[in-house]
Amino acid sequence: MNASLHAVFPAGSAEFELEGLISAIESAPGDDAMVNLLSAADWRVLAPYLQVCTLTQSQVLFTEGSADRTLYFVERGSLSVHVEDAQGRLRLAIVGPGSVVGEGAFFSHRPRSATVQAGSPCVLWSLSPLRFSELTHRQPTVALNLALAAGGVLAKRLANRRRRVAST
Repeated sequence: MNASLHAVFPAGSAEFELEGLISAIESAPGDDAMVNLLSAADWRVLAPYLQVCTLTQSQVLFTEGSADRTLYFVERGSLSVHVEDAQGRLRLAIVGPGSVVGEGAFFSHRPRSATVQAGSPCVLWSLSPLRFSELTHRQPTVALNLALAAGGVLAKRLANRRRRVAST
């Protein structure tokens, strides 16, 4: 982890809790990796807009067709993304630490395109559309960088035929 982040987040503060998420984002591999466009100062600004969410193994985060547009950042654990195709077969993708889920509905304002379920115990950080709207009005640069980072994951998933299902 970037040493400057340790100095910025004092123990016991809300920002300190994000240290695990930042570390996961910085070390995430592959198509699900979020480009870290947010500085330590940006994370301090963003922290009050996020809410921590924990899932137990097999717990469903959201279901295909639901109208919720919350964006989730994965700090720890793995999430299974699945849909039923016309033949009734289950197609899977796995999303791990440092990535996001819910980006498809977040950006498109459409229902969820897949069901997301915890493959292991998970720690997630959620950003609701209302909180993102507040962020855009109060801190537009941070909101833009966050949208670009999440949009980058969406673009990579859409470009990879096998990972398109992970665009939720």
